[in-house]
Amino acid sequence: MRELKFLNQFFWKYRWRMLLGIAFICISNYFSVLQPQVIREALDLVVEQVNNYRMYDGFTTVGDTYFGILSTTLMFFAGLVLLLALLMGFFLYLTRQTIIVMSRLIEYDLREVIFDHYQELSLDFYKRNNTGDLMSRITEDVNKVRMYLGPAVMYLANLVSTILLVVISMLAVSTKLTLYTLIPLPLLAISIYYVSNLIHTRSTFIQQQLSKLTSIAQEVFSGVRVVKSYVRERQQVRYFAEESETYKRMSMDLAKIDAWFFPLMVFMVGASTIITVYVGGLQVVAGNISAGNIAEFVIYVNMLTWPVTAIGWIASIVQQAAASQKRINEFLETKASIVDPAPTEREALRGEIVFENVGFTYPDTGIRAIRDLSFTLRPGEKLAIIGRTGSGKTTVADLLVRMYDVSTGRILIDGKDIRERGLANLRQRIGLVPQDVFLFSDTIHNNIAFGAQHDPSREEVEQFARHAAVYEDIAGLTQGFDTLVGERGVTLSGGQKQRVSIARALIKRPDIVILDDCLSAVDTNTEQQILGYFNQALADKTAIIITHRIYGHLRFDKIIVLEDGGIAEMGTHEELMANGAYYSEIVERQMAEEVGK
Repeated sequence: MRELKFLNQFFWKYRWRMLLGIAFICISNYFSVLQPQVIREALDLVVEQVNNYRMYDGFTTVGDTYFGILSTTLMFFAGLVLLLALLMGFFLYLTRQTIIVMSRLIEYDLREVIFDHYQELSLDFYKRNNTGDLMSRITEDVNKVRMYLGPAVMYLANLVSTILLVVISMLAVSTKLTLYTLIPLPLLAISIYYVSNLIHTRSTFIQQQLSKLTSIAQEVFSGVRVVKSYVRERQQVRYFAEESETYKRMSMDLAKIDAWFFPLMVFMVGASTIITVYVGGLQVVAGNISAGNIAEFVIYVNMLTWPVTAIGWIASIVQQAAASQKRINEFLETKASIVDPAPTEREALRGEIVFENVGFTYPDTGIRAIRDLSFTLRPGEKLAIIGRTGSGKTTVADLLVRMYDVSTGRILIDGKDIRERGLANLRQRIGLVPQDVFLFSDTIHNNIAFGAQHDPSREEVEQFARHAAVYEDIAGLTQGFDTLVGERGVTLSGGQKQRVSIARALIKRPDIVILDDCLSAVDTNTEQQILGYFNQALADKTAIIITHRIYGHLRFDKIIVLEDGGIAEMGTHEELMANGAYYSEIVERQMAEEVGK
C-alpha cells in the first residue's frame, strides 16, 4: 500500500462521491440482509401452519381456511422479498454511479498528471527511456490502477459492510452457531496473504514485459520502411513472437495462481454450509433455534460467498495496482534537469548572444560535445556554424533553447544568463528548425499553425507557407492545406517536410532564428526563394544557421568552423577564404559541384 499512497490526494478530491457510494453500499446490503429474515419468518410460518393443520385433520372447512391464510401470507412475504430486492438493486445502481464514476474521473486526472509531468521532463529523460515504456505506463499501468480506484474500493466496502451486517444478524440468532459457521475464514485469510505476495511479484514482471512488447511494436511500426527495405519482416515477427511467448508464459503462471482463489473460496463456503446444517440441526433439536433459522443461516453463508471470494480478487487487484503504481511513481518522482526560474516572464529578446567558455558533456553517454566555445553575436547579426558530422553544431542549438544546460561556462542572451530566464518565454522567442524534422499526424495547416502563439487564420498560414517556398507544393495536393501528413509526415517528401517545419518556426515571429541544417533536402531554386525571404524578414533579427554548405545568397556577419566541439576557424567569409583551411575547401568544392551541374 506504500506505493498507492500517491492516490490518496485523488480520494480526497472526490471524497464526497466515495463516501456517498459507501453509504449506498451499506443501505443496499441492509436491505439484502433483511431478505433472509423475511424468508425465516415465512418458513417458520409454514411449519407452524402445517402443524396446526395436522391438529384439525379431517375438518375440511378449517383446513381450507388455514391454506387460504397461508397462501395470502406467503404472497405477502414474497412481495416483501421482491420489494427488498428492488431496493437493494436501486442502491447498488447508485453505488456504481458514484464509486465507478469516481474511478473514471481519477483515471482521467492521473493520466493528465502523468502526461503533464512527461512534458516537463528534459530531453535527457527521453534519451534514457523508450517511447513504448512511456506509453505503457500511461495506458496499461493506469488501467491497472483504476481497477483499484473503483471496483476494488467498491467491493471492499461491500465486503466490510456485508460481513458486519451478516455477522451481527447471525450473532443475534445464535452465538454458538455463528462461531462454528465462521471457523473456515481464518484459514482463508492466511491462504489469501500467501497467494497475494506471489501475485504482487509476478505482476511487476508481467508489466515490465508488456512495456517491452509495446516498445518493440512501436519501433517496428515507426521504422517499417527500414524493416521492409532490409527484408527483415520475418526476423521481426520471430523476435516479437519470442517476447510474446515470454509474456504469455508469465501471464499463464499468474492465471494459475489466480485460479486457486475461486475453488478455495467455494470450498471454504461449502464447509461453512455443512457446519451450519449440522450444528444448526443439533440446535433445532435442542430447541434453541427454529428450522427457519437454519435456512436463514444457509442464506447468510451464501451471501458471504461473493464478499469472501472478493477478498482474494481485491487482494489481487491491489497487488497488481501497487506494482503498476510503483512503475508510475518511478517517472513521477523523476525531476526535470532543466528548471524554469521565471514561469511568468514575457520579456522580448533583442538578440544579443554571448558564449563564454562554454563546455558541454552529454549526461547519458559522457561524450564531450562542446569545449571552451566563445563567441559574441550582436542583435541582428547572422552567424553560420559549419563543421563535420559530430563536431557539435546541433549541440549549440540545443544549448540555446535549453534542451540541456551547459556543463561549464555560460550563455548570455541580452546580457542575462539563459539559466535565469523564463524557460517558456525563451523558447517562444526563439524559432528553431531542427535537423530531425518532426511533423504531427495531422493536417498541413495544423502543423504550420502549431508554431503560432495564437490561433492563426488560413491566410496567415498560407502566407508563411509562401515564405517557406512550400505553398505551391501544398496547393498541388488533392486536399491542399487540409491534407493529412500521416505519422511523422510520412506522406510528404523530405524537402516538403523541411519547408513545412520552416513555416512552422517562422509563424512564431521569433526574435532569434536557428536553422539546423534544414535546407539539406531542398533544391537550388527553392533554396534561393527561402533565402530571399530570410534576407528580408530576418534583416533585423539575430539568426544562426547550422549547415554543411555555404549559402551565397545569404550574407553572414560571422562564420564559425567547429571541429571536435571547439572553434577551428572564425571570421567573415573573406577572412576564412584567405586562411585557405577547411572553410575554403568547402567553398571551392561546392563551387566545383555547381559548375559541374
